Amino acid sequence: MNRRFFLLSAPLFLAGCTFRHPLPKMVPIDTGEPVTTTTYVIRRHKAKPKVTQKKKVSYGEYPLNEKYASMYAATTDNGFPVNAVDTRRINPEYLRQEVAFHMPYKPGTIVVDPTNFFCYFVLSEGRAMRYGVGVARSAAADFQGEATIGRKAVWPTWHPTASMMQKQPQRYGHLSDGMKGGPGNPLGARALYLYRGGTDTLFRLHGTVEPWSIGKRVSSGCIRFLNQDIIDLYSRVPVGTRAVVLPHKIGLG
Repeated sequence: MNRRFFLLSAPLFLAGCTFRHPLPKMVPIDTGEPVTTTTYVIRRHKAKPKVTQKKKVSYGEYPLNEKYASMYAATTDNGFPVNAVDTRRINPEYLRQEVAFHMPYKPGTIVVDPTNFFCYFVLSEGRAMRYGVGVARSAAADFQGEATIGRKAVWPTWHPTASMMQKQPQRYGHLSDGMKGGPGNPLGARALYLYRGGTDTLFRLHGTVEPWSIGKRVSSGCIRFLNQDIIDLYSRVPVGTRAVVLPHKIGLG
């Protein structure tokens, strides 16, 4: 190492302990002169371009649709508030819409398809109103087959099962006479009670206080709707309406 090189490079070595980035790289070059000394040039590292990360979209967020925002807006029903539904949190497939329907069910029939999380109210001319629903955690808990709407209720009273009260007496024991209808009631704004042969099957189509559960397996066995949707379905069906609950894995596709 000759004296000239040492004097040029010494400041770099002394500053090396304070560099946040790698030291510049010194590369010998050929000057075409007799090799008595070696000449170096400093080649600095190019700064890496900053990568701007895209904002992550949370799971379940969908574009705002003004039509659905209006359909599921907050309202008041029979003196009780019905909360708005944040439709950006629900797959648009599960929001109420009229669709083509070509299955062999007469207009006025309710058809529940738990496999695909849909309930249809059959209209005329090959059409149906389709609602997204939440279904039982276990397929074994689902009612299957035909029934009729034996009773309807506005802001229904909810009765926990005997098993629920036995297993969690501190939580449900005081509800032996039921929980009166209202915004905090698990049955929501409406309930349609399925009967078979004149007997209550204990299977209901009802609203929910958990709109995030639509399109999921979450219930103890009944079919849950968004409150705005069960209010709509309730208005369409009289007592005596035929209801069909399809077996799992035999959905309408």
